[in-house]
Amino acid sequence: MSTQKCHGRVIGGIRVAASLAGCTALVLAVTGTPAQAQGRDPGRQTLPAGDGWGSAGTGTTGGARADAAHVRTVATWDEFRTALKEGGTAPRIIKVRGTIDANADGCSSFAADGYDFDAYLEKYSPQNWGLDTNLDGEPADSPEGLRRISADNQARAIKVAVPANTTIIGLGRNAGLKGASLQITGVDNVIVRNLTVESPLDCFPQWDPTDGDTGNWNSEYDSAVVYGSTHVWLDHNTFTDGAHPDSSLPKYFGMIYQQHDGELDIVKGADYVTASWNVFTEHDKTLMIGNSDSAATAAVDRGHLKVTLHHNLFSGLVERAPRVRFGQVDAYNNHYVADASYAYSFGIGMESQLVAEKNAFTLPAGISAARILKKWKEAPVTAVGNHVNGVPVDLIAVHNAEIPAETLQSGAGWTPTLRTRVDSPKAVPGIVGHRAGAGRIC
Repeated sequence: MSTQKCHGRVIGGIRVAASLAGCTALVLAVTGTPAQAQGRDPGRQTLPAGDGWGSAGTGTTGGARADAAHVRTVATWDEFRTALKEGGTAPRIIKVRGTIDANADGCSSFAADGYDFDAYLEKYSPQNWGLDTNLDGEPADSPEGLRRISADNQARAIKVAVPANTTIIGLGRNAGLKGASLQITGVDNVIVRNLTVESPLDCFPQWDPTDGDTGNWNSEYDSAVVYGSTHVWLDHNTFTDGAHPDSSLPKYFGMIYQQHDGELDIVKGADYVTASWNVFTEHDKTLMIGNSDSAATAAVDRGHLKVTLHHNLFSGLVERAPRVRFGQVDAYNNHYVADASYAYSFGIGMESQLVAEKNAFTLPAGISAARILKKWKEAPVTAVGNHVNGVPVDLIAVHNAEIPAETLQSGAGWTPTLRTRVDSPKAVPGIVGHRAGAGRIC
């Protein structure tokens, strides 16, 4: 394989280099035919056998078997949406050239006739509206009603449904989606690779006076949602807030005007997902597995949400990397790089069965390793072989010693077996830094 150098980059204040020779060389099989025999076309590569939960059962092949009529190269949002809609569930490969912007015309293009943000602020300010009543009962011609219509317009424009048996792959080092929300809903067998995905900016967040003691702004649109789907592989992508980090957002009513939701959500009975060699950066609520503690959600999620996270870089994040409810989640060989905004990495939620093994954490001075785990509900967790700033640390022991009011129980009750390689945690920062993210597929 060529030893041509990729461009270096800076993530979370750390400069990392890249080498195509160091990429994960996927010599994979599609109906017994090695990927090498297909000209090493990344669009026809499949998830290797044994590579995480996504390889269980029938495995994840995406559009690898697509015929020539179902291979499309797209460079605009309209072309991308059309390529997703055509062809039913026949295997398809969609190759993305350059950066495609789902919101190229700006937020004003979605606004309902008569919508006025200043009028919205005036009517629903805590001084005028108070903090005791939410806005659900507001009529369609009110500022909130017009906001809802505007939000519906944006949702229709930027959300796209990904069909079964689909591979979406970026071409080269600079392919991506901006302002889009990929909806992988109720389908089987999807691959998304080699894309820089800039989080969609919610043009019309809702003010909820009853959220917390002082009210809060709530937004929609995850960069990608795996909702009730099975056999999904997300690989070598970069998820970022890009040009609109939370630090750039204004405040109204004393609260940040939050225009971002999650980078990746895996919810509603989704199963058999592998997320490998991705970068998740510059975000608050990053990755949620299971979205509710409710009895109705439990009936759907219990026994599902089997997810593997390996060799991902989580950098400059606040929380949820991931937060887990119900799922059997295997998180190993990931690198977590924290900054001053850091809250926690692993959220231990309702009936979760998280295994966190041989990960590396780079924490700044003043942030304790006790914060890596966050207990939301009583659920056992396995956390072994992890390193913090290059030193082995028992994450459960240090958490329990420093936060005794949230004592965690050790032992998730299962042992992951679907792993193709496990690296030393000392080597993880270098390996992940060189190879994770968009533009690093062989």
